[in-house]
Amino acid sequence: MKAVLPNGEDLLVSNENNVRRITLNRPRAMNALTFDMVVKLYDLLRSWASDPEVKVVLLDGAGERGMCAGGDVRALYEAVRSGTDLPQKFWKAEYHLDALIARFPKPIVAIMDGVVMGGGVGISAHASHRVVTERSAIAMPEVAIGLFPDVGVSFLLSRAPGYVGTHLALTGARIRAADAIFCGLADVHVPTGKLSILREHLSRCTTSRDVTEVLIRLSTATQASDLASARSWIDHCYAANTIEDILDRLDFCEEEAARLARQAIEASSPTSLKVTLRNLREARSFQHIEDCLRQDYRIALACIEGHDFIEGIRAAVIDKDLKPRWCPVQIEFVTPEVVNQHFRPRGALDLSFEQ
Repeated sequence: MKAVLPNGEDLLVSNENNVRRITLNRPRAMNALTFDMVVKLYDLLRSWASDPEVKVVLLDGAGERGMCAGGDVRALYEAVRSGTDLPQKFWKAEYHLDALIARFPKPIVAIMDGVVMGGGVGISAHASHRVVTERSAIAMPEVAIGLFPDVGVSFLLSRAPGYVGTHLALTGARIRAADAIFCGLADVHVPTGKLSILREHLSRCTTSRDVTEVLIRLSTATQASDLASARSWIDHCYAANTIEDILDRLDFCEEEAARLARQAIEASSPTSLKVTLRNLREARSFQHIEDCLRQDYRIALACIEGHDFIEGIRAAVIDKDLKPRWCPVQIEFVTPEVVNQHFRPRGALDLSFEQ
């Protein structure tokens, strides 16, 4: 296997026969995405889309801790504090990358090994072939830092069985392989011991059907999905149309998991929760992933103009006191006007996508 980029780069690119492999290479940061990484990924994929020698793309992460823990939120925090436009540039580039992955004309195999969160879900769950392992731990925990589940994941979560996607978005719960497959964030489970064999077999693939057959051959069954067995109480509680009503239903539910879900929701940003619920509900009617990404960008811009994004990252990443001071601090104080501000058109700033 010949490396195209030298060791030490934040992306390692290699090729073997028909496959081009991109490895996120920031293992100490659990391969968190920087702006430069996003731009490089986009440029590589654009060049490969029309390259007849490239038949399959393989995307994974260096190290064993995680494929990708999300975006580099510390850099975004510092940019907002200093008044630079990095957040706007980062999200614009990231959302265009997510759309490109979702629309890519050739198979993209994403190995969702270890921790996969936030932006890591964006570059993997929209791929054509999504692989989880026994080490996979997947989550969208953005409401806990004053943000919201973005990267177009609302398109997927709003289409998960019942209201499972709403549960995941509002609690930020981590899920394993079986649950990821159940909710439509992944396709097959391949044990880590077979990943090297998988890469070898992919090198001989030339079509999407070839890739699918390889994954089926190497896949193994997982344990039963916990979310599937919890559908009765999840669907009842999260079918409510407001965060207040969802909390009330969780409070009256006798399941221990419902109590833990309520605790997680109550600890998160009230504004983020209401924005997230509306985003998910509206995503059900969107026909294209680009519709979700366009709305995500509007919301993201509003988040950096508000209070809770900076405060959430301060509490979780900077000071690490885990005691965010949300504003407003109570759910009922988040008015419809506050929520509406997150969805307003941005004129020339609104994202546009190539046909």
